[in-house]
Amino acid sequence: MAVIPERRLALLGGGFSTDDDGLLDDWVLDQVRAPRPKVCFVPTASGDAPAYVEQFLAAYQARSCDPSVLQLFRRDLDDDDLRTFLLSQDVVYVGGGNTANLLAVWRAHGVDRLLREAFEHGTLLCGISAGANCWAESSHTDSFGPLTHLSDGLGVLSGSVCPHYDSEPGRRSSYQTAVANHALPAGWAVEDGVGALFTDGQLTDTVTRTPQAQLYRVEPDGDNGAKEQALPCRLLVPAHQPTPPA
Repeated sequence: MAVIPERRLALLGGGFSTDDDGLLDDWVLDQVRAPRPKVCFVPTASGDAPAYVEQFLAAYQARSCDPSVLQLFRRDLDDDDLRTFLLSQDVVYVGGGNTANLLAVWRAHGVDRLLREAFEHGTLLCGISAGANCWAESSHTDSFGPLTHLSDGLGVLSGSVCPHYDSEPGRRSSYQTAVANHALPAGWAVEDGVGALFTDGQLTDTVTRTPQAQLYRVEPDGDNGAKEQALPCRLLVPAHQPTPPA
């Protein structure tokens, strides 16, 4: 009988582009069983910004993995090679930027369908900011300037996602309002520093690189408002430091 691979997705509130300690990047790689994981960075949301690509390569070439970059604004691969390339990856890491533009470009190139296929075959999908938003059915975004809702995500994660829940003015109140009035479905609010792993649609691990950062479940409260539930996060520490007692 064929083994059905786990479908896994990670929402990131940090990583190589924002943090110096590399804890969330190491945590991502720890989720992969391959001795040298293939990790593809997809910087579409930033318009394939060269500096962003350089940051990724500097961070991941220093790790035990085989990093690569998929650039769509100067695409080299035909459809068959693009499919082969994406389905060969152990990790697809999507960068931040503009969520709406990201989804539009992916759909123009068929990358949305290929990432769904990779997900079903066991590739770990992850990302920060727009790269976290894109996986959900809906998201809280500033893609259009003011904070608003976007309802046409890839839907590999049910519900909605809000990044930068603690660090950008207006995020918390705006997301709660959108959930309360059903502009967005119930979902996950990610503070900076947090990583959340979903396996087959269920939350299976929550970690943080800073003691105060949390993941929240935000739902309508049944009284025209919204309620948030803070979920416990395991504190990540550098490999040379002992794990703090629980």
